[in-house]
Amino acid sequence: MKLARGSCSRRIDREGRIGCVERGVQDRGGLPTDELIDRAEHTLEDWEVLTDALAGALARRGLLNVDELRRGIESMPRDEYEQAAYYERWLFSIETILTEKGVLAAGELDRRAAG
Repeated sequence: MKLARGSCSRRIDREGRIGCVERGVQDRGGLPTDELIDRAEHTLEDWEVLTDALAGALARRGLLNVDELRRGIESMPRDEYEQAAYYERWLFSIETILTEKGVLAAGELDRRAAG
């Protein structure tokens, strides 16, 4: 079986058959790119610090764990994921998970932000 490079990852099932698993939006390993990795230190903006603190506070209260945070990020639509900054992905995930758990109502944050 010939697999298209970059479109999926190889996997072997329990019967030993080789198959194809579609890459998630976050699965970038081995994909070609001309973009350089910015390794420079940078100062976080206030909202980024607050997002990190929010995730920590929710974790301490048992409302969110790192696996849920990751799953929420990985569930982002591809175009939104690719346009979002690192902590914007966290915010998307936090809202998604809290809505799934009934802590937030769907659209509640947008309604509150609108006034």
